[in-house]
Amino acid sequence: MIAIVSHDAGGAEILSSWVLKIDEPYMLFLDGPAKDIFYRKLGNYKNYNLTDSLSQCDWVLTGTSWQSNLEKEAIIKSRLLNKKVISFIDHWVNYHERFIHEGKENYPDEIWVGDLEAEKIAKKIFLNTKIVLCENPYFEDIRAELNQDKYIKNSSNLSVLYVCEPIREHALKAHGDEYYWGYVEEEAIKFFLDNIALISDKISEIIIRLHPSERSNKYDWVLDLNLNNLKISKNKTLIEDICGADIIVGCESMALVVGLLAQKRVCSVIPPGGKICGLPHAGIEHLKDIHLQQKGIPLVN
Repeated sequence: MIAIVSHDAGGAEILSSWVLKIDEPYMLFLDGPAKDIFYRKLGNYKNYNLTDSLSQCDWVLTGTSWQSNLEKEAIIKSRLLNKKVISFIDHWVNYHERFIHEGKENYPDEIWVGDLEAEKIAKKIFLNTKIVLCENPYFEDIRAELNQDKYIKNSSNLSVLYVCEPIREHALKAHGDEYYWGYVEEEAIKFFLDNIALISDKISEIIIRLHPSERSNKYDWVLDLNLNNLKISKNKTLIEDICGADIIVGCESMALVVGLLAQKRVCSVIPPGGKICGLPHAGIEHLKDIHLQQKGIPLVN
């Protein structure tokens, strides 16, 4: 029996896809965005509490979260019960803080990663924890879904999908400083809108996609700018939004990597003064660099 513990969206996408591919019994302990993601893929399921999940399981598989301590507490309790615990990292940034709870490091027995880039990063950071390279089950599902004819873009209009991230909230929770990374999400969107012509002067539509943890009216102020070609995405999956767009932009969301899988043009719009984008994928452009080049300012590697 496997206990599956998940809260944040990125980890939930991977673990829910993983569950669909295994032939072993499992118990779910889910909260936050993970609930809806597992329901979308699995349908109705039984959600257990942590005590029952850990007491009945043989080992534990967790995601990693910044919004919640759910997985961190599961790691601590699993170790106390001498249950093997493994965490699947779903991203390429902020690895160390994923395992800090109340100022202390709490690592699982193993860390799973889904690609070579993540493996390189993890091995540099987690020197005393076993790192295992696995196929990313979520990306496997995406590749299969992208092959379906229903996702062929029909419109000739050049459209941009902007994928949002709760950068301020993450910085405050993890570091107590909303400007820890040198920028907040509103500044990134403004930088993008002010410099959109540097990406293309033929864009006819901008679609804003909220992060699953963000409130529905968070970006209504963007609509108030009265840009005729801008709207908020509603009731569409990430794949539907990505396949309906020509260019995918954001800061360092996993959605940018999904955009690469969909063979879209992808651009990070972290503004000048913000951190360097942590996504290591070579196909991602950087609006900050394009902006500096236009001003004749040499890039610093």
